[in-house]
Amino acid sequence: MSALMDGIKANNFLVIGRAGMDFFADPPGTATEDAEVFHAGLGGSSANIAAGVCKLGGQAALVTRVSDDSVGRYCVNQLKRYGVDATHVTPVGGEARNSLAVYESRIEDHQSVIYRNGAADFEMNSDDVSAVNYAQYGALITAGTVFAAEPSRSATFHAFDLAKKAGLPIIFDVDYRPYSWPSAQEASDVLTRAAAACDMIVGNDEEFGFMAGDITKGLGMARKLSQTSATMVIYKMGSKGAITFANGEEIRTGIYPVDALKPTGAGDSFMAGLMTSIAGGHDLRTAILRGSACASITVSRPGCAPAMADTETLETFLAAHPGPIET
Repeated sequence: MSALMDGIKANNFLVIGRAGMDFFADPPGTATEDAEVFHAGLGGSSANIAAGVCKLGGQAALVTRVSDDSVGRYCVNQLKRYGVDATHVTPVGGEARNSLAVYESRIEDHQSVIYRNGAADFEMNSDDVSAVNYAQYGALITAGTVFAAEPSRSATFHAFDLAKKAGLPIIFDVDYRPYSWPSAQEASDVLTRAAAACDMIVGNDEEFGFMAGDITKGLGMARKLSQTSATMVIYKMGSKGAITFANGEEIRTGIYPVDALKPTGAGDSFMAGLMTSIAGGHDLRTAILRGSACASITVSRPGCAPAMADTETLETFLAAHPGPIET
């Protein structure tokens, strides 16, 4: 446990995975097909996590590929705007294109349309991850989409090996997105292999259930991973809160209810809030709750990276919400 926590407390993270462009209809509540105005923002799970960490006072560098065009450059510029180190964000030419998400700021009948054909981030290769000086970071964070295609899959497993040699703990957000994978069976096999190599695993009940082959077996799988390979496992249950397995304990935490505008971005902001709160010296239960507060803030505002909390926003929110709802 100490190695994982010490790595997080360095508050300097190497994040591997995609950066994308988001389009969201304005005003909130507008259906995509009825929209006349869209706003753009930074998206992509790993980019969101990195941006969220920086907004909350931490340091983060991203490793990925972006398309060698105006959209790719937009993503790089946005990363830099949030303070993310983009040294290892490499443009790729040819037919590869940056991912694009078009979604709505509404819960009822919410629609998200994701464009991932020929995704540039899947072109990340072993040379990209080998160029990183792992010793300058405290921990590595990645999200499951990096494993959905080659050469990104092999490159990320290589990054795991390099991180371990440098003594970095590996933090894994399962982040299963079916549209990115050639088959459910392949996704289950590869994500399970990835999870077994990690020190900390974060996922929701459906994701753990998917890896276990049955939604009813997800909690058991999360518990087993905490007993066999991972130092910490966080099993998220949506409105029912989360169960964290660490040090032989099961920590149950609730959520901060808000009037949500959208369902997207919660997991990324949870990770950023959790990491920076541990780094800030908070005990584990408090850090988990601060992560939950970050998730609530993000779903209550338009956009993903733009909606994520900075330190002042988080502290103001917590002052107005003295306790989470336990269900």
